[in-house]
Amino acid sequence: MSHTIVEKILAEHSGIATVAPGDIVVAKVDFAMVHDARAANALKQMQRFGEKGLPFAKRMALVLDHYSPPPHAEAANAHIAMRHFADAHGAILYDVGDGICHQVLPEGGHFTCGDIVVGTDTHSTTYGAFNVLGTGVEGTDIAAVMATGKLWFRVPETIRVDLRGNLQPGVWAKDVTLTMLGRLGAEGANYKALEYAGEAVAAMGIDDRMTLANHAAELGAKAALLEADAKTLDWLHARGAGKPRPVRADADACYADRILIDASALAPQVSRAHHIDDVASAVDVQEQRIDIALIGTCTNGRLDDIRQAAAILRGKKLARGVRMIVTPASRAIYLAALQEGLFEILTSAGASVEAAGCGTCVNITGHLIAGDGQVVISSANRNFRGRLGNPKAEIWIGSAATVVASALTGRITDPRHVAGGSWRGAA
Repeated sequence: MSHTIVEKILAEHSGIATVAPGDIVVAKVDFAMVHDARAANALKQMQRFGEKGLPFAKRMALVLDHYSPPPHAEAANAHIAMRHFADAHGAILYDVGDGICHQVLPEGGHFTCGDIVVGTDTHSTTYGAFNVLGTGVEGTDIAAVMATGKLWFRVPETIRVDLRGNLQPGVWAKDVTLTMLGRLGAEGANYKALEYAGEAVAAMGIDDRMTLANHAAELGAKAALLEADAKTLDWLHARGAGKPRPVRADADACYADRILIDASALAPQVSRAHHIDDVASAVDVQEQRIDIALIGTCTNGRLDDIRQAAAILRGKKLARGVRMIVTPASRAIYLAALQEGLFEILTSAGASVEAAGCGTCVNITGHLIAGDGQVVISSANRNFRGRLGNPKAEIWIGSAATVVASALTGRITDPRHVAGGSWRGAA
């Protein structure tokens, strides 16, 4: 019998020869993550096991990224509790400003190909970019992992997505994910695993692959997995990850569905306000004005995203009245962007740069609140009404290149229509 990637990983971690979609298995977990917005419940549950009841704690990271910096005393006190827990149990701690959970975990070398990683965030699917079964769980699940090192899973069906041909300059993984959302709809892949493959995936840099896996959460997917190649292995090795155990799907694996996308024919896409799956070509909505631009988040706050912004804004100014905020996904990315001179280009153009974290994306810090009737274009992953603190504002979603091209013109703009917008990026 032949199997998909997720089936092979779950079988190996469960000590079972084969598994099939719908099976319930108890599988070993290789690493776990708790971020500050979900820490209170997780820590409360873990206290029930006592001081000696958490043998897996050293394989867990506590990440202070959502309340970063803490906007009120309750958040600051939650951070104190997380720091104390890390000290007491030997857990790994990423403090305020270190970065977003989905960026610092791979940067820290905490997992490798073939692993299972769980986290208290739906976008834990991001880890699938590294041939990892990454998925979101609740705090009670994390407590069970800390006590036993295991967790139960229902084996998901898999949708195979083949991206034929190569993305054109100025078109990014974000445009692929928006195309998928437009085709399947939000939650159109509920509790299924996505397997991305094809020439376009092989040509992508790691930053773009992480975007591809991250957005699986908006499709409702349990996980999104890519096969490992030399880029994957080199990236992980450079960050001290463990010995990889690459997992490939069998050629005759059984899939719930197969989707073929001609990547070479894709154009920059945007999601219209309030619905992530209301997708249109950027060209088709080019008369839509914008007031605020956001580059960042766990989806598109990586170095290549900031490079896209700098390629477009070099020597230019934002459109009159447009405000732009850039939030790197991690401190390491912040420093790399500084060393490359990218922030000098962006701030000279009129943008503001925030410390690494999630606060701007979910309006926890209150640093990006739109006024009534204002329009935000963002590289984030969600745009439901009120996401940025004001239900009377609109949020549109696009790639970093589309966001910045729009900030330059003051209206939704295909990045290929402005100088620098066809920057090809890292391979």
